[in-house]
Amino acid sequence: MAGLTLSLSQSQQMQMVMAPQLRQSLEMLQLPILELRALIQQEIEQNPTIEQAPTEDPNIEIEQEREGIDDKKELEFDKDFEMLARLDDEWRDYFFQNLQNRPYTCEDADKHQFAFDSITQKESLQEHLFNQLNISGLSDADHLIGEMILGNINDDGYLTTTIEELASSSSCDPEHLEDILTLIQDFHPTGIAARDLSECLLLQLDRLGKADGLAGDIVRDHIKKLGKRKYRDIAKALKVSVDDIMAELKFITTLDPTPGRLYSMDATTYITPEILVKKINGKYVVILNDQHLPHVRINTHYKRMLNDPNLKPEAKSYIREKIRAGMFLMKSIDQRQSTIERIANEIVNKQVEFLDHGITKLRPMTMATVADTVKVHETTVSRAVSGKYMRTPNGIFELKYFFTPAIKNSNGNELSNKTVKHIIKEMIDNEDKSKPLSDQYIVEKLKEQGIDIARRTVAKYRLVLHIPSSHMRKEY
Repeated sequence: MAGLTLSLSQSQQMQMVMAPQLRQSLEMLQLPILELRALIQQEIEQNPTIEQAPTEDPNIEIEQEREGIDDKKELEFDKDFEMLARLDDEWRDYFFQNLQNRPYTCEDADKHQFAFDSITQKESLQEHLFNQLNISGLSDADHLIGEMILGNINDDGYLTTTIEELASSSSCDPEHLEDILTLIQDFHPTGIAARDLSECLLLQLDRLGKADGLAGDIVRDHIKKLGKRKYRDIAKALKVSVDDIMAELKFITTLDPTPGRLYSMDATTYITPEILVKKINGKYVVILNDQHLPHVRINTHYKRMLNDPNLKPEAKSYIREKIRAGMFLMKSIDQRQSTIERIANEIVNKQVEFLDHGITKLRPMTMATVADTVKVHETTVSRAVSGKYMRTPNGIFELKYFFTPAIKNSNGNELSNKTVKHIIKEMIDNEDKSKPLSDQYIVEKLKEQGIDIARRTVAKYRLVLHIPSSHMRKEY
């Protein structure tokens, strides 16, 4: 066997390397406007040569910047900087053009910030339970056992382990653990620390004084049949009428199967539409919502410093690089807004009937066709519509909502699959609940409307709409 040796060799290969500036540009295109605002504020803090211009009187700012500046001398270090003043002015003109209808003043910014600062952090489920445990009067030893139990409660409020497993891991008497668990099950929210759905609902019924009644019997002994809507079987087993079961079912459905979700710590999502669609003189017009977007410009002081003969080469080189980064930031913002506006215009042009009449007139559309029209790559469209929202006369919609595959009807016209889903949902919403529509019946009804789809497609759409099968929808 030959021995292993180490050696050096050279080879040439081609590979694509994404420049940091290009990466920043793509990131800015994908960010929603509120996250973009945070990123721009971060860039302003990190780059001393860029600043946020006030919006009260832009003309004064423009004159102050131009006064005493010799652009040829100041930008002699690179051809890229010959367009600096023009780019700065163009961005300013673009920004203020979109504020003509309603200027975004400092007072508006203060109100907006105050609204965000006023949002308080919700108390978590664990914090809520521990606060109750601390005032329960338990001894130190029992308090530790209580902490162990609380540590095994999930976000839905259920105990995720058995008493035997807790007793084994803590060398504690199972009966004593059960006593402490019973104490915790009296905590708020009602139904907390249950080991299954039946126990959770029974704890709530017990608090309401109904655990020993018919509702308690149903939940205690027939929870699985209840989930399968086998009401006749439950009525027969409990020797009552189906009407009695249905009456108790209405009450049971008011109980909370996931009491812990009351203290869910899921982050609140704030939606700010980036595109406003308004009908002006009978035509839909796209308006970019730029009121939350900071206006970035190059600081005049650093421009003038480059003309200082006494400035050290190292400082001058540093300022040049920072100004170059600032210019690219401004260009990226401008390009982002332009790309989103062009895509939004194409969507509006294709969806005029939807804007006039609603979802039943939504036209199928793909990112590839929009990319071809707008003259960008399909991945650019995907990034541009990600997390962006459009406010229309019919409500606020994510831009991705408008991209749907086509279904051809008998006339050869194309329908959006969202339109078909809407039709299916309306049919089921208006059905006789004692005789719910089967998937095959829905297929036949759709054929009568010229929509020819398979039964499995109806079933798939029904699942997407979170609609159970006809058997599960039947009410006795």
